Amino acid sequence: MTTTELTNLDNPTLRTELQALLDNKTKPLGSLGRLEQLALQIGLILQTTKPVLQQPQMLVCAGDHGLVKRGVSLFPQDVTWQMVENFLAGGAAVSVLARQNGIALTVADCGVAHDFAPRPALRICKVAPGTQDCTQAPAMTTAQCQQALNNGAQLVKSLPGNALMLGEMGIGNTSPAALILSRLGGHAIADCTGAGTGLDDAGIVRKTAVLAEALAKHPQATEPLDVLATFGGFEIATMTGAFLQAAAENRVILVDGFIVCSALLVAARIHPLVLQRCVFAHKSGERGHALMLQTLGAQPLLDLGLRLGEGSGAATAWPLLQSACTILNEMASFSQAGVDQA
Repeated sequence: MTTTELTNLDNPTLRTELQALLDNKTKPLGSLGRLEQLALQIGLILQTTKPVLQQPQMLVCAGDHGLVKRGVSLFPQDVTWQMVENFLAGGAAVSVLARQNGIALTVADCGVAHDFAPRPALRICKVAPGTQDCTQAPAMTTAQCQQALNNGAQLVKSLPGNALMLGEMGIGNTSPAALILSRLGGHAIADCTGAGTGLDDAGIVRKTAVLAEALAKHPQATEPLDVLATFGGFEIATMTGAFLQAAAENRVILVDGFIVCSALLVAARIHPLVLQRCVFAHKSGERGHALMLQTLGAQPLLDLGLRLGEGSGAATAWPLLQSACTILNEMASFSQAGVDQA
């Protein structure tokens, strides 16, 4: 994809106007805490004192991983395509939460080792039926990585609205996320590696050893796109392209958990101003996510011990963004309500 320079959204004049509006609502100064900060951020992203979130979109990207054959996951690879079917049938957690909150759900086959029948909510942008085992070779070629980035940008362009949530599905994908965090963040792989779908302590030790092997195989991969192609998944690369495009369009981006954040880490290393458009939904229960959030300089809205993925944390946090906008747009000021100020 062709990258564009992003505008710095920290407009001092608009920031002052938004803060004044919030400070003059009928409440003690700052008493709505993070909701006020959230309203201010959304106003800056949408460049208005009256932000309205329109046609929210949940894009779930799916792909398979060559590393699975090394035993890094508790679940078999077939669960990836089976869960895609579950998303489309409306039975998965993210499907239920999206339906509850009026969020449009789109599922993208970015590189699943399965052929799907066409469905209205399914986008087929399969680069290949799964990545290579990155302990043996780069997960993707440079061309494949670029194709996935382009796919992510095109997916976002095709979706309406000004708010985007990303989710993912791919058995084994906490492994490439851990590798990306370790290499780009400069952290020990043991600190980045967790249970994923439910490995026990011995399983985590084995998984960590496999990931250390992958890092040792590719010492030359240090630049963001090289790291993405060497260790990432097709769904992670697609989400990276989606982040860059959504940021270029100044959409409000509600960020999910560990794997989604690994795509964001790559995008932010390409264009740091992507982070201005990002609201972090939650702190995951997956080991490494706290370190990921620290690396991104992020402050999550929720800490519920979620570690499902799919975009479920973002869908859970979505009503907080709606509340922040409603506070800013509908709550009376002291003068409007005839209430004395302190």
